Amino acid sequence: MQLVLFLSFMFLLMQCSLERELRSVVEMRTLDVALTLQASKPFHFAESSLNYEQQQQQKRGSFRLNLVHRDANTSPFRLQNATRQQLLKQRLIRDEARVKWISTPIHRLQASESSHLQSSSSRSSAEGLASPVLSGLSFGSAEYFVRLGVGTPAKPIYMVIDTGSDVPWLQCKPCRRCYDQNDPIFDPKQSSSYQQLKCTSQQCRQLTMRACQDKQCMYEIFYGDGSFTAGNLAMETFSVGDSAVERVAFGCGHDNEGLFVGAGGLLGLGAGALSFSSQASASRFSYCLIDRESGALNSSSALIFGNASIPAGARFTRLLRNQKHATYYYVALTGISVGGLRLPIRAEAFRLSASGGGGVIIDSGTSVTRLAAPAYYLLRNAFRQGTRHLPAASGFSLFDTCYDFSRVKSVDVPTVAFHFAGAIDLQLQANNYLLPVDDSGTFCFAFAGTSLNISIIGNIQQQGTRIAIDGQARRVAFIPQECG
Repeated sequence: MQLVLFLSFMFLLMQCSLERELRSVVEMRTLDVALTLQASKPFHFAESSLNYEQQQQQKRGSFRLNLVHRDANTSPFRLQNATRQQLLKQRLIRDEARVKWISTPIHRLQASESSHLQSSSSRSSAEGLASPVLSGLSFGSAEYFVRLGVGTPAKPIYMVIDTGSDVPWLQCKPCRRCYDQNDPIFDPKQSSSYQQLKCTSQQCRQLTMRACQDKQCMYEIFYGDGSFTAGNLAMETFSVGDSAVERVAFGCGHDNEGLFVGAGGLLGLGAGALSFSSQASASRFSYCLIDRESGALNSSSALIFGNASIPAGARFTRLLRNQKHATYYYVALTGISVGGLRLPIRAEAFRLSASGGGGVIIDSGTSVTRLAAPAYYLLRNAFRQGTRHLPAASGFSLFDTCYDFSRVKSVDVPTVAFHFAGAIDLQLQANNYLLPVDDSGTFCFAFAGTSLNISIIGNIQQQGTRIAIDGQARRVAFIPQECG
């Protein structure tokens, strides 16, 4: 009892000391309220922005597509009559399911971690491969998409990108159960490069959930929200323009259900042996996520593989290894600052234990950053102290710190920064941590606490920053820039 009282007293002392310091906060950042709200209004875009054949010819080995916003007037993915608040509620429901999936053992049904699968002849083809990244909300599912060619001849298909998954998969004919997708469902009979994998293949042995049917390898993957995919494990050619990666092991799903509506499948970019990035032997890749709230026609971003994926002068922090959860990209987060002041967060809040628990991952599929509860409360309270002069609003869903900006065009708020090992800092923009939750000017602090045994840096906080991963050297760089 005495120990509990002592620890509570020490926490209060640290909190009071931090509050005194924050009364003289000097590092502020401006949130353009009017522009943020205006950016999400429906806009028109050129029909050619969806034309894969036209776009891929713009540059050899790569192609660019305009940002497709789900609320564009001419977008085929637009959800009719949905308000910003309704869209956000649905996003947060999916997000919660995603976080539970990450934090529970049941999701690890994809691949054990071992050597790369591809021969040297198919490794080099990923160099310089580039594809634009589109907001996954355009398709009614999470989270970001690229458009790739699959098969020979190549058929363009939208796929979800996911740094928290390994095995790539597509819906395939014949369908026992398939959800609606934007593109025609992939038909392996129409591809000369399609090849089913046998149960004795190395790729099949690397699956942790597999079965055999007529000596052919069968796979099955479940997700925490109830989504699943099942079918044949096969090999196929994936391409962008003139660049191609041959003999990619992927799931050809004949039985699929869940939140992937609109996309043809999922492109796993995790650290495991069966991820697309591992199979392509493109140990270096980077992505820059577009702002979901952006309505600018020139907003675009790229997922790039190979040496060209990392800008010159990029500064890296190390990636940590977790043998229990080798799919994920664990980072050495050492602290967080608010208004230029380092928060008194204990080191164990972000520490990766020897047993594989705890730690911090970067994840493209999670929207809202989740922090271990003690760290979150310090962050939230410090931000509240620095914004005590701003009009408060009621909480929204998992957000407990919200503001009424309905009467202002812009507002100054304390800066927020992540600090990583190697003296690497990621300074967030105001729209990385203040999110509009309706059309009337209510904004919420876009972080959440969690009692789960892992912290996650989500894609809202990643937007506008190029995330460059060097898998072979086990390091990651954060390069703030426009996602052009």
